[in-house]
Amino acid sequence: MQKTERELRQDIVDVGRLVYQKSWVAANDGNISIRMDRERILCTPTGVSKGMMHPDDLIVVDMQGNKIVGRKERTSEIAMHLAVYNLRPDINSVVHAHPPISTGFAAAGKPLNLALLPEVVIGLGCVPLAAYGLPGTPELIEPMLPLIPKYDAIMMGNHGAVCYGEDVYKAFFRMETVEHFARISLVAELLGGPKVLPRVEVQKLLESRERYGIKSRSSGEPGCPVPAEEACGGGERFEVTREELIGLVDEVLRARGLA
Repeated sequence: MQKTERELRQDIVDVGRLVYQKSWVAANDGNISIRMDRERILCTPTGVSKGMMHPDDLIVVDMQGNKIVGRKERTSEIAMHLAVYNLRPDINSVVHAHPPISTGFAAAGKPLNLALLPEVVIGLGCVPLAAYGLPGTPELIEPMLPLIPKYDAIMMGNHGAVCYGEDVYKAFFRMETVEHFARISLVAELLGGPKVLPRVEVQKLLESRERYGIKSRSSGEPGCPVPAEEACGGGERFEVTREELIGLVDEVLRARGLA
């Protein structure tokens, strides 16, 4: 059953609160949108914390990004959302945030493309890295254009991540998977380096997608996810001192209210 506009507004508010509570955004960072129909997009406003929104704060824009309804101003990155909707007719929601660990990988110029976790290989394939572009300008979107049709999650150079799905919760869960994958990848690096799955196992996982009802598009993309045969000896290793590792652990504990 199709949701009402009020229900869609509440969905964005609820997901915004989750994104904020998970520390994936700070202050007024991030933006969320839902495609309501062929002509209208419901999106978060600029200058409002995603954890403190009211349903009436949200903006309705047309497919050119022009505001139709709303007392506040639209997000400055609405063009990125529109690019996803125009290139992916199967997508009805976009979530953009700055989850700390995956954004750290993006700032270090490292995509999350190794075949490490079966669930990620099945669900996302991998998470490519788009080159940096100035936020709020066409330069932000240009490096993403070749990637949007092929992937359901993209890391943005020095900026954050964007995930999209058939509804706002699927987009949110994909963001959650990206950050979870980034945390595990970082720990594997700190413990001596990841043990990447061999190509034969990666192929089995990709072939199992239909059985799990996964429609992600990145299954057949060459080099993604990267199997053990291609990963061995490739890439630069993280160099982390004991003091830096202790500091990282302390930061994670504080973020979770455990220290």
